[in-house]
Amino acid sequence: MHRLLRAAAAAAAGLATATTRRHRAPSWGAAAARWFSVEREAMSYDVVIVGAGPAGLAAAIRLKQLCRAADTDLSVCVLEKGAEVGAHVLSGNVFEPRALDELIPKWRQEDAPIRVPVSSDKFWMLTKNKAWTLPSPFDNKGNYVISLSQLVRWMSVKAEELGVEVYPGFAASEILYDENQMVAGVATNDVGIAKDGSKRETFQPGVELRGRITLLAEGCRGSLSEKIITNHKLRESGQGQHQTYALGIKEVWEIEEGKHKPGSVVHTVGWPLDMKTYGGSFLYHLDDRQLAIGLVVALNYRNPFLSPYDEFQKFKQHPAIRTLLEGGTVLQYGARTLNEGGFQSIPNPVFPGGAIIGCSAGFLNVPKIKGSHTAMKSGMLAAEATFNALVEGSSMDLYWENLKKSWIWDELYRARNYRPAFEYGFIPGMALSAVER
Repeated sequence: MHRLLRAAAAAAAGLATATTRRHRAPSWGAAAARWFSVEREAMSYDVVIVGAGPAGLAAAIRLKQLCRAADTDLSVCVLEKGAEVGAHVLSGNVFEPRALDELIPKWRQEDAPIRVPVSSDKFWMLTKNKAWTLPSPFDNKGNYVISLSQLVRWMSVKAEELGVEVYPGFAASEILYDENQMVAGVATNDVGIAKDGSKRETFQPGVELRGRITLLAEGCRGSLSEKIITNHKLRESGQGQHQTYALGIKEVWEIEEGKHKPGSVVHTVGWPLDMKTYGGSFLYHLDDRQLAIGLVVALNYRNPFLSPYDEFQKFKQHPAIRTLLEGGTVLQYGARTLNEGGFQSIPNPVFPGGAIIGCSAGFLNVPKIKGSHTAMKSGMLAAEATFNALVEGSSMDLYWENLKKSWIWDELYRARNYRPAFEYGFIPGMALSAVER
């Protein structure tokens, strides 16, 4: 597979090289990387992007758009750990098209998989057997219920049409540094290693993807992003607090035709969680009789015996939920962590040799439960700074400066007190968050 990756890149850009290299990461105590000496295939690009999610693909598309406008060219590679683009993006998302309107203004005419506008928006307070309707704190007018995995696949096609090289099935496992201790790209993981760590006959070393600029778009708590944040003290330099997290468990069902209401959106709070545990659930009606259902539980819960998975099973047995699912079939399931720190936890996203974008930097809007639009916008801003750095010689710090001037900053600032309010408990949190609105 690694040889196929090299051959494909060579055919596309003529940039592949094979060599024997010795690299050393900066010495950061326990976080320091080992010395190694191994023959590894290497490819060079102007920009290497890790992660083919909304942020990474938006950055790639914006870079190529800027190249066309300036009649120049930069080689751009996107590395995706999933077997295919979208494989690690579980379907079901209420999508705010603000960033996509800026990135691809004519997306409505280009057959984007965004076809189900929000038709109703309800907010329930659940007890064990009842569902009480409350005034909705959400404003989903103009938003769409979508499959995010379908959207990123569509964006991947758009990126490739512009000349971006997208390589699914390869996980970036190591950060590469140059002699000046600047990030110089990433390496994929070795394959053909036995359980005891020895090399099998099928062993192949990872591939180096070396970039003048590296953009990390790994999603929430990406392994390379977290190493960079820690090693370069980016949270401290950005005056951000520690990040906080939640676990989201989601399933996609195919339900009976008579129960399906395309565009219907329901959010709930309360049961099965107790009054000291922050969290809630959602039900999104997509097209084709599909329903995305899930439960989000903050990971600072105090009860050591609480199981988010078991709470999700209880939730599906609630009378208002069970009747909707009866006769249906589970199509997909999965779980994912979410950033909940919000505005207070944003690190400085710029490091020597690159930047962090999307949920790797923590741009989720907690009260909206939305991060796709902010992820895309951050990717676009990083792409603009990257283009200026490579073509005009400016600094990547422009990304950080423009981020603080953008609508991302304004949106997250206005939402900054929502999540902390719930540290006082469920009832005070609901009251304080209502006042904040």
